[in-house]
Amino acid sequence: MSLLQRLEMRQGQALVMTPQLLQAIKLLQLSQLDLAAYVDAELERNPLLERVDGEGHETPEATSDTAFEGREGGEAADGEGGEPESWLSQDLNPSRSEIEGDFDTRLDNVFPDENPSPAREAASGDMLSLTPAPYGNTGGSFDGEAPDFEATLTAETSLREHLAAQLDLATRDPVERLIGGFLIDAVDEAGYLRDSIDAVAERLGTSLDTVARILKLVQGFDPAGVAARDLAECLAIQLREKDRFDPAMQALVARLDLVAKRDFPALRRLCGVDDEDLVEMLAEIRRLDPKPGRAFGGSAVEVLIPDVFVRAAPDGSWLVELNGEALPRILVNQSYYARVSKGSVAEGDKAFLSECLQTANWLTRSLEQRARTILKVATEIVRQQDGFFVHGVTHLRPLNLKTVAEAIGMHESTVSRVTSNKSIGTSRGTLEMKYFFTAAIPGAAGAAAHSSEAVRHRIKQLVDGETPSDVLSDDALVQKLRDEGVDIARRTVAKYRESLRIPSSIERRRGNFAPALR
Repeated sequence: MSLLQRLEMRQGQALVMTPQLLQAIKLLQLSQLDLAAYVDAELERNPLLERVDGEGHETPEATSDTAFEGREGGEAADGEGGEPESWLSQDLNPSRSEIEGDFDTRLDNVFPDENPSPAREAASGDMLSLTPAPYGNTGGSFDGEAPDFEATLTAETSLREHLAAQLDLATRDPVERLIGGFLIDAVDEAGYLRDSIDAVAERLGTSLDTVARILKLVQGFDPAGVAARDLAECLAIQLREKDRFDPAMQALVARLDLVAKRDFPALRRLCGVDDEDLVEMLAEIRRLDPKPGRAFGGSAVEVLIPDVFVRAAPDGSWLVELNGEALPRILVNQSYYARVSKGSVAEGDKAFLSECLQTANWLTRSLEQRARTILKVATEIVRQQDGFFVHGVTHLRPLNLKTVAEAIGMHESTVSRVTSNKSIGTSRGTLEMKYFFTAAIPGAAGAAAHSSEAVRHRIKQLVDGETPSDVLSDDALVQKLRDEGVDIARRTVAKYRESLRIPSSIERRRGNFAPALR
């Protein structure tokens, strides 16, 4: 066998993932919050990018130039950049009668206060005293120094602050305050103590009995049930507060698993009560707060802002438009780049400016392409799910990414990125784009396929419409759905029922003897 060396030239095509292309793909799947954070970071890094606040936006540079020319002009006319003549007057102490005539009121027409300002009491004659009041004594008038604006704002008291204030009043021992503060810091937003007292005692280097004693002290604070280690202890604390923790209630709280299963015969045997007493005990349990800390707020609630709006057109079609408030508005400052690049700039600065210009142009084009792609995908989704927008969930059709991708001439991965973390605002609420992509359940006797979401909605309707004497089992639900043209298996019905958090037919039948608890 002979070995030869030679040069060959071949021509081929390959798709190269450039950094710009990778970044454009990343932008496509970002949510509104992530995209806003990314754009803010680019605005700080790139001096050629500027934010557009709205129509008629004026850049800060133009505003400063206008103000500079007004100052340099010297004697500017009133209304042409100069100060109004009234503000140039040296008469800064108008008479009392002039002020009362301008504001159509009397200066002594004020709200009564307990600590009147000394400056007001000293004011006499026709002249308004402008002497400031002592610090911190404004007296509710405008004569003294106004309080700090931040001091007038109200802040929501957190659970930790509420408990710490009670701890300061409950004990003066510094060791007990230290242990109590550590336990309060370990209480989560729901009001539960997530650290074990063994770990707390080991971390603080104290005895277990001391930590347990301070924990009992904290558990006596408001709200009732706070600092409990589990649900049973939380309910027990609240029942003791109401003096209702008798032996029967203790047995009931100790077996909350049977309460969840609605095994009422077993609960009657354990508690030694009849049906009427058990109903009252369960009703009292339901009136308790399983999360006592939620009354003091927690993390801020994030409102789902739609990326696309869908509304009905006069001709019966649907209008799909982007949410302009959710789109970042940025521009490339070409004038600034031209002005800076004209002067004598070092080679390193020129390279930096060129890179910033290229990045700015790419970012604006990528954001525009992202908006067009989202609108294109949303329009196809609305076209495919026209029945949902007209009639509701029952007319939701099975849909997958491949169907939408083939209709608009895009790849499935692109459609998947577009629909991730995006939502559509409709007359039926704001829904995620992924909501409209559901699996297909075959129809009976060759009928058209049904959407899994529509079948799940139908199961909920059937369960909500059942009577106490006729509780539908999973087999009965299967038969009813097949009568309606849905070919579905029993295990699928059970899976959908569990996803809707609907108890089984046995558990629902057990709860029928106490309609007040349903």
